[in-house]
Amino acid sequence: METYDALLTSITPTSGATRTIPDPATGEAVGQAPVHTVQDLEHAIAAATAAQPAWAALGHEARSAVLLRAADAVERSAEELARLLSREQGKPLNGPNARFEVGACAAWLRVAATTALEPETVVDDGETRAELHYRPIGVVGAIGPWNWPMMITVWQIAPALRMGNAVVVKPSEYTPLSVLALAAIINEELPDGLLSVVSGGRDVGARLAEHPAVGKVMFTGSTATGKAIIKSSADTVKRLTLELGGNDAGIVLPDADPKAIAEGLFWGAFINTGQTCAALKRLYVHDSTYEAVCAELTAVAAAMPMGNGLDEANVLGPLQNRQQYDIVARLVEAARESGARVLLGGNPNDEQPGNFYPTTLVADIANENPLVAEEQFGPALPIIRYSTVDEAVAMANAVDVGLGASVWSSDPDAAREVAARIQAGTVWINKHGAVDPRIPFGGAKQSGYGLEFGVEGLKALGVPQVING
Repeated sequence: METYDALLTSITPTSGATRTIPDPATGEAVGQAPVHTVQDLEHAIAAATAAQPAWAALGHEARSAVLLRAADAVERSAEELARLLSREQGKPLNGPNARFEVGACAAWLRVAATTALEPETVVDDGETRAELHYRPIGVVGAIGPWNWPMMITVWQIAPALRMGNAVVVKPSEYTPLSVLALAAIINEELPDGLLSVVSGGRDVGARLAEHPAVGKVMFTGSTATGKAIIKSSADTVKRLTLELGGNDAGIVLPDADPKAIAEGLFWGAFINTGQTCAALKRLYVHDSTYEAVCAELTAVAAAMPMGNGLDEANVLGPLQNRQQYDIVARLVEAARESGARVLLGGNPNDEQPGNFYPTTLVADIANENPLVAEEQFGPALPIIRYSTVDEAVAMANAVDVGLGASVWSSDPDAAREVAARIQAGTVWINKHGAVDPRIPFGGAKQSGYGLEFGVEGLKALGVPQVING
């Protein structure tokens, strides 16, 4: 286990261009990140290409053993990684935040290492025998976001490494230190060159997406950037897994108990201060329980402390960057100007340091309002009335994205019937955003394509090959 200072020193460049990374809670410098170039990317891809064949030749059992040791290494440095993550991303140490995220990194490494993927006998009728195998792709490019920088990087690299691939990671320019530190810990167990982090700008990401030596790109981020990656990857016919924007709907059925579901609704919407692709972004509540749900949710939200992530008392933090703060502020102000009722928040203190936007609940808002129609990606939740379930389903489906959704009810069977009508990759019952490394996860419509996690996630990091004969 390294000390925090030793961990930060280990990833601080000793030469070359650097960039100061600010703490979104205070504006103070967290550390210096390298400014890598396209030439640095070329070196990383060359090293990955050279290291990958020997790694693939080890086989599943040996590769899995290495990943399990990597999970142990992450756990040994968990507190130091969580502190760096809290300072760079802003999320608090406590609650479903920084310590939770680092713990998830170890968990996903372990599940990727231990999930069985056996050859499948497709036909064996005495005359024909056909088996389906999954072979390594080669070099995988992983482009990650700033909201869950460590965890989503592990979502990408763990199955890729397990399947015999090398990986080149391009982290968000907002949160490179967290990813560099995580990779440094994992690389204590990996062969040289197999896993690299190239901390550069958009030119690095664009080159990674089009590079002829990269066989697959995994990307989590905006739909607009995902579309650009699709175009960049076309000439080399790359395999893609894209987890793009979401604007997740939750539908509260008339029989739901407002008090019983209030805390689940809160964390479904406000986990990571609302900065989660599969967070609850639009809440539809039946007329009969609308005011009760608003009241119970407001009571829960008002009791959740927000502040500097290193303060153990806090469970909500700042928005990671000022650009995202401005988006949330604009959407809430548009809602207020439209006549919507602000139940809580909506009154940021711009004189305090940091990107803190208060926990905000907005009621009596039209489904066409920008706060509902656009993904806010922050601590502001619109609550929309509905009269019939058909109306609620139609409003939930009236967007061009479909990552996740949820249905809240005292009757699980009735909830599942409604869930089946919602156009989303995952629909949760009486919870929202609960991902599991064993359960496939992916989007519908313009929320992307391809599955992550579990057996399906491993298959997505391999090339299917049929042995027929």
